[in-house]
Amino acid sequence: MPTWSSRGLRGSVFEELINRTNEKYREKGLALIQKIPTPITPIQMDKESRHITLAYFERKSTVDYIGAVQGIPVCFDAKECATHTFSLQNIHEHQVRFMQEFEAQQGIAFFLISFTKDDTYYYLPLRHFLPFWERAMQGGRKSFRYDELDLTWILPRSAGVMVPYLEMINKDLIEREASGENPGG
Repeated sequence: MPTWSSRGLRGSVFEELINRTNEKYREKGLALIQKIPTPITPIQMDKESRHITLAYFERKSTVDYIGAVQGIPVCFDAKECATHTFSLQNIHEHQVRFMQEFEAQQGIAFFLISFTKDDTYYYLPLRHFLPFWERAMQGGRKSFRYDELDLTWILPRSAGVMVPYLEMINKDLIEREASGENPGG
């Protein structure tokens, strides 16, 4: 019997926690964030279960989530990392370009990374990610290490909210304001 690879489902537990968090934020009127489905074209379906058994991606997806927090447009991608080294091959050029264009329209773009080894969730603002990306594009290391990150962006533990990223969006806004950036208007 052929073995099944779960590679395509990596991050699905993390994404489910984010989905639950987004639902809590929506219920409380704090944010409206939607999961963006990856567009696929089915090739084969199991007639009995009506499940797709073979498909291909129609086009490149941009980010995992998009929406608004208190009137400010936000988009983010969720990633999972089992070690202390995050490979940039997990992020694609079209995603980075979309996020840059999103921020050019006064939105906030970021990555939520689950470092499973430490049971830690990390908020990585796009502007903090770009130096790692540019280093890789210039022929440097194609990853970044946990110890290169500013640990003040680790999401705090919160009762009732699985992945409490709103506090980090607030920190992001404060930092942007202090540097003269003006997201969201």
